Amino acid sequence: MTTNDDMDAVFAALAHTTRRTMLDIIRDQPGITVGRLAARFDVSRITAMQHLTVLTQSGLIIDQKDGRSRKLYLNAAPLQEIHARWIDQYAAHWADRALFIKQVAEAAAAKKDTGDDNG
Repeated sequence: MTTNDDMDAVFAALAHTTRRTMLDIIRDQPGITVGRLAARFDVSRITAMQHLTVLTQSGLIIDQKDGRSRKLYLNAAPLQEIHARWIDQYAAHWADRALFIKQVAEAAAAKKDTGDDNG
C-alpha cells in the first residue's frame, strides 16, 4: 500500500518538466543508460543526476548496474497506485454511463430504422 508520503514524492517528481520528459524517454527506450539520457538535455550531468535521484527516490524509475554504466527502466507501479486511488472509482461510474448512452442511442437508431416515431 502506498502512503501519502510516497504519493507526495511521486507528485513532486512529476512536477518538473525535465523529469516528465526523462520519464517519457525512459518509457520509450527501456534500458537507456544514464549517460545517453543525460546527453539529451542541455543541463550539466550533475543536474541530470539530481533529477534522476528524485525519480529513483519516488520509485518511478529503477536502475540496473551494467558494468560501468547504469540502465534505467520506468516503474509504472506508483502511477498505477495513484490511478487506482483517484480514478478507478470514477471510471466505473462513467463506464456505466457510457453504456447507458450507447443503449439509448442504439434504441433510438433502431426506432428510426423501423419507422416507429410514436415514442
